[in-house]
Amino acid sequence: MAHLIYSAISSLDGYIEDTDGNFDWAMPDEDTHQFINDLERATGTYLFGRRMYEIMMAWETEPALAATSPITRDFAEIWQAADKIVYSRTLEAVSTRKTQIERTFDPEAIRRLKETAKQDIAIGGPDLAAHAFRSGLIDECHLFLAPILVGGGKQSLPDDVRLELELLEERRFGNGMVFLRYRTKHG
Repeated sequence: MAHLIYSAISSLDGYIEDTDGNFDWAMPDEDTHQFINDLERATGTYLFGRRMYEIMMAWETEPALAATSPITRDFAEIWQAADKIVYSRTLEAVSTRKTQIERTFDPEAIRRLKETAKQDIAIGGPDLAAHAFRSGLIDECHLFLAPILVGGGKQSLPDDVRLELELLEERRFGNGMVFLRYRTKHG
């Protein structure tokens, strides 16, 4: 059975973007990016909301992004090889291969996907992930904490969910970022 993993780069005060919608402070250095690539290799399917998909699709639609370094080229190849499901009521069409649109988040469909998938499933974007947290679907959280306080913006984790976590792994990077890997304790 595949795991559903929520992964986010967050400020130390818990935001994925600041009040102006900026997240330039969250860009990983090469060491951190290589670590992310190694984690992402186990991902066979990405679940995105519309906004996260529109940010991430650049890894396929903007070749200059991948050409920046061997590490970014590697990430682009990992991302492009995976299946993608975009949850949106407004998106008319997708701009990337191996991508489908779903109009509503169906917890039972995700449970079936977890049972049949041969590789792990990653969920990106805190709004979509909040639905999965509330439905008891998240198996692991991969949190990258950036050494910055932004004072507000879009939260990385939902307010109205109580869930116990077990720390499985931690790692510090030279840029001050910290990786925390948690398993959820359901029931």
